[in-house]
Amino acid sequence: MGFLSRRVLTAALTANAIRTLPDPKIAAASFLPGWFVGELAPQLLAATAADTAIAVARGRAGRTGLVLAGATAAGLGYLVWQGYRSHRTLDAALEEGLGADYVERLDAPPSPGDYATPWRSLARPFHWSRPDVEVLKDIRYFDAGRRGLLDVSRPKGAVPRGAPVLLQVHGGGWVLGSKDQQGVPLSLHMAARGWVVVSINYRLAPRDAFPAQIVDVKRAIAWVREHIADYGGDPSYVVITGGSAGGQLCALAALTPSDPEYQPGFEDADTSLAAAVPHYGVYDMAGVTGSRARPGCATPSLAPESCRRRTPPTPSCSRKPPRHPDHAGGARLLRHPRCERLAGRRRPGASLRPPAARGVPQGRTPSCPAPSTPSDLFYSIRSVQVVTAVDRFLTWHWHTHRDAHRDAHPHQGLADARAGAPEDVAS
Repeated sequence: MGFLSRRVLTAALTANAIRTLPDPKIAAASFLPGWFVGELAPQLLAATAADTAIAVARGRAGRTGLVLAGATAAGLGYLVWQGYRSHRTLDAALEEGLGADYVERLDAPPSPGDYATPWRSLARPFHWSRPDVEVLKDIRYFDAGRRGLLDVSRPKGAVPRGAPVLLQVHGGGWVLGSKDQQGVPLSLHMAARGWVVVSINYRLAPRDAFPAQIVDVKRAIAWVREHIADYGGDPSYVVITGGSAGGQLCALAALTPSDPEYQPGFEDADTSLAAAVPHYGVYDMAGVTGSRARPGCATPSLAPESCRRRTPPTPSCSRKPPRHPDHAGGARLLRHPRCERLAGRRRPGASLRPPAARGVPQGRTPSCPAPSTPSDLFYSIRSVQVVTAVDRFLTWHWHTHRDAHRDAHPHQGLADARAGAPEDVAS
């Protein structure tokens, strides 16, 4: 492939990353390349500059190729700029959802260092390890071969005591993916911060039809309740997160606590959750909002009743676990109609904690993004910003939970302090 051909291809990929065509069929096909180009824009910009310089030095760069190289560099620069701006939108969303004083419950207020360019991570975006985190691999939580395994990540060294717990659910359209392929930057970051992070596999379609996926997520929550103390976690405080299909399962699990429909054989298990951080999931799979866009049920293979059961029950007046304000394409937080107008019934036992979502007062349906470019599969400028924002949300919620527990049990808090304060591990 010559220099001009490479420049045409790169220019087309960059244009696709900046603005995907609105046609659903074309958008679906362009999603994957747009995601990679958008998140790896700095690396592609450097490669474009190097390729152009070499072509010029060898006398192989024509005028058309140089013009395309310049336009591509400008487009990639715009994508890099968007990544840098992510923290502004995320910080504004946190302040609007949690209150401007939420930083008082953090370990420290945000600093310029939190927004520094992660050059080392950008140089090795797929290098998933940290010297201060240990990962206990392939722990069986139920009998389903490799699909019944989970990993536990925690701070390396002394085993924590009473640490907050984060459950990570991978995506992949319910038909592929594994615990090793998604959410790793967030999992390693929170483990280094003192959390115990559980990343799970679950049974996949079409071999195992719905609701096998949500049943497995519920089974993992029940396993955490029973066993996580052995790994240093607090079984009374479990938060869930996930992206894409994992985001849908995350929301469905959070909004159906201890629902026997999704807990066959373990109906009495407590599967309630303290909070949820769903990323770029499809939440209105039944089309209950009236939106014409129904990607979850776009194929005949999903019957209407199956779609209804897959749609998280998020009625306009229900109370539910707090949800982190998620990010959408270009780090823009959107109040999307499919999420704004969701209607349904509140399941018994739903959490009475207020939601934490951008621009949505307590008591209303939390906002959520349109399907967007994910940034939790490898390190990028945007993914680091998102991880930092999620960290703030989780830290705020953990400290709020811990302080409320101490206020309700002052004598126990004093005894814990004298014994070493297990709940202070993540502070």
